[in-house]
Amino acid sequence: MRMFITGGAGFVGSNLVDRLLSLGHYVVVFDNLSTGQIAFLDNAKKYNTFKFVHNDILNFDSLQSSMSGCDVIFHLAANADVRFGINHPGKDLEQNTIATYNVLEAMRANGIKKIAFSSTGAVYGEAPVVPTPEDGPFPIQTSLYGASKAAGEGLIAAYCEGFGFQSWIFRFVSILGDRYTHGHVFDFYQKLKTDPTRLSVLGNGKQRKSYLYVQDCIDAILLAMDKANEKINIFNLGVNGYCEVNDSIGWICKELGVEPTLEYSGGDRGWIGDNPFIFLDTKKIESLGWKPKYGIRDGVVKTVEYLLANEWVFKEREQ
Repeated sequence: MRMFITGGAGFVGSNLVDRLLSLGHYVVVFDNLSTGQIAFLDNAKKYNTFKFVHNDILNFDSLQSSMSGCDVIFHLAANADVRFGINHPGKDLEQNTIATYNVLEAMRANGIKKIAFSSTGAVYGEAPVVPTPEDGPFPIQTSLYGASKAAGEGLIAAYCEGFGFQSWIFRFVSILGDRYTHGHVFDFYQKLKTDPTRLSVLGNGKQRKSYLYVQDCIDAILLAMDKANEKINIFNLGVNGYCEVNDSIGWICKELGVEPTLEYSGGDRGWIGDNPFIFLDTKKIESLGWKPKYGIRDGVVKTVEYLLANEWVFKEREQ
């Protein structure tokens, strides 16, 4: 099949590209490289069934023409900057919500009906039910990122009803693994490499978070798309558990061989919109036969190992 991936040069996207190519699919990546890395596509370039388009999904004409002839859309491109969202609220609107509308309209123009969407557990806000199921009470939004993703989900559902689309919406916890360049492990690693004697931590370190290894995430996505055939298919993706931020700090420090003084700030959360307890109910995806191969600690350790072997990603993110 011909697969079209927005954000395919990013962390999750590039891992998905490699998997789809290995399965024999033709893959088109559409990415503006604002956070993605062209080096993440080095393996993909070895395939004659791969094409890269360097452009922005806000450029509708390019998006529409590049999508021509494809069978399935994986819409992964997004601004995922939850922490600083209030500093640039228009970015979430443009890069998440309007961009999703552009993808849907480009699909409609090309007669493409199938879309997989990377949403987020942030759409649940500070959920009153934990672990949080897909059909739990939909709360007041607490971050611009979560709100923009919820809006994207709503648009996709409406296109499924209005234009006969079929969708798979995946609400991720934080993803870890090779090519990871955004999030707490990345930030703590960078801080500890600069000064291994001290580590500033936003919040009190007791925030409870859940994480998922990237290859387990891709396993779940592809399994759901193969076995779930409703008009609108919504799945939480995570592990059956969580850790405190302090736990993760301990695993990172052990891998780096450092014992810093921890300096906390901000109370029970790190920033506006930071959910102090994220734990998603994953029984629905597990009912299809999926089970993660790696636990949270495994994911953190494997991510640190990747960063140790690929410190070039820090310089690239600074540019």
